[in-house]
Amino acid sequence: MRIAVATPAQEKPYRVLVCDDQADVLEALRLLLKGQGWQAVTADSPARLLELARAGDFDLILSDLNYTRDTTSGREGMDLLASLEAQGNAVPVVVMTAWGNVDLAVEAMRRGACDFVQKPWDNNRLLATIRKQAEPLRRRRSELEIAANVQQKLFPRKTRRLRTLDYAGHCLPAREVGGDYYDFLDVAAGALGFVLGDVSGKGVPAALLMANLQACFRSQTAEALAHPAALLSAVNHHFFESTAAEHFATLIFAVYDDAARLVRYVNCAHCPPLLLRASGELERLDSTATMLGAFAQWECAEAEAELRPGDTLLLYSDGVTEAGADSGDEYGEARLAHTLRANRALPAEALVEAIVGDVNQFSAASRSDDVTVVALRGL
Repeated sequence: MRIAVATPAQEKPYRVLVCDDQADVLEALRLLLKGQGWQAVTADSPARLLELARAGDFDLILSDLNYTRDTTSGREGMDLLASLEAQGNAVPVVVMTAWGNVDLAVEAMRRGACDFVQKPWDNNRLLATIRKQAEPLRRRRSELEIAANVQQKLFPRKTRRLRTLDYAGHCLPAREVGGDYYDFLDVAAGALGFVLGDVSGKGVPAALLMANLQACFRSQTAEALAHPAALLSAVNHHFFESTAAEHFATLIFAVYDDAARLVRYVNCAHCPPLLLRASGELERLDSTATMLGAFAQWECAEAEAELRPGDTLLLYSDGVTEAGADSGDEYGEARLAHTLRANRALPAEALVEAIVGDVNQFSAASRSDDVTVVALRGL
């Protein structure tokens, strides 16, 4: 059997964001990187670098420490490092300075730089530094892509058709992996369980907690799933015992009875689902319990709602209503209700996609949380 081995020429070229206020320096670096088959995206000021770093997907940032305002102290470069950190930059930063000394380099690395080079630079050393610092990020991204594929496969598809219900769900993670969770669970003939939850934290730690929570539900018997209050007491006990004290989840669990058209649910401090009646009246399914996993002693109450023909029940995570908050303009419950009303005639799957698409369009540049929506429509 022959095993294909990737050669350097087959590898995806590095994409490097280069910042300097001297045009000849930018051109020299662009040509050097081009000679390696790499792509250089150039910026001539700290402000431009920050703008490109927010919007682009780079393997490394190569930035001068000294700019026209102050060519010796490196103060502008230090401010730039602080600004990159403030906007959540995870790309390695290598700094350059013609006036560098050990103290300046140490201070730059204390503020977030991973390495430094002095001008005039040695081409071989500079290229080796880029490879050394960019490769670990590329490996982490590859691992996260694998994790993202695994997590997406954990989200459910429709388990079976129901006579009186059309349903669908979708999760759009803010990062490669996220902490939102939704599921469709077989309860019994003529009944189906629905879960939508949001675990504390973000990224890989949240994804691990999400998988833990999913296992709690998927390991339950059909008989246990038929009793929401008792089930969630057991889930809370497991989640509390198996996670750290600061970890918790907000969640709503509902069981729909196809014959009775009845939704029995427990809302564990989660965003109140919106129930849009065929008449146009809008109801909110408020909390009936505290969050899961935060307290050893935990109680909840069950509530119910009838889902008549033409009614739509919308479950969602706070990443929907809080989308855009980082930029000072939240999507909000009012806009969500408006979008729900505007698309109420759509099948459940199309309705979910319309809402997720509207949230993403509203906040794509500033979205920092997962967006998850589940819709149940009475037939």
